[in-house]
Amino acid sequence: MDEILEQVLRNAVWERLDMLTELADTEEQDLVTVARSELPKLTEGWRELLAMHEPDAQGNCPECSSRWRQQRSPCPIWRAAYDHLVGGALSARPPKPSMSRRGAESTDIAAERQAAVGMRATAGAAY
Repeated sequence: MDEILEQVLRNAVWERLDMLTELADTEEQDLVTVARSELPKLTEGWRELLAMHEPDAQGNCPECSSRWRQQRSPCPIWRAAYDHLVGGALSARPPKPSMSRRGAESTDIAAERQAAVGMRATAGAAY
């Protein structure tokens, strides 16, 4: 039962991200309304995730570390946050292709998604 719930939750998150990506590409007036609704949710989600990955007194990430291997800060979550929230605003990189589940994904995007899923699984195994 837990596996089914986990898959339902993952699918719901990916679908929400797809919806937001599609909305960002539209020219509709309703975009402001959606942004006012969704941006606070996204920023609060990032804050909660980053709070879980705050380094401990030894400078290790408590979520990414295991009993046998310590993950020094900044962990992959903090590096991804910087890359997506700060670094992307400062660097002149070409935009990544859409990560829509409905369209064909490039092998790079599929590999990134698999790495992210593996990272989440690894972080969950630290318990």
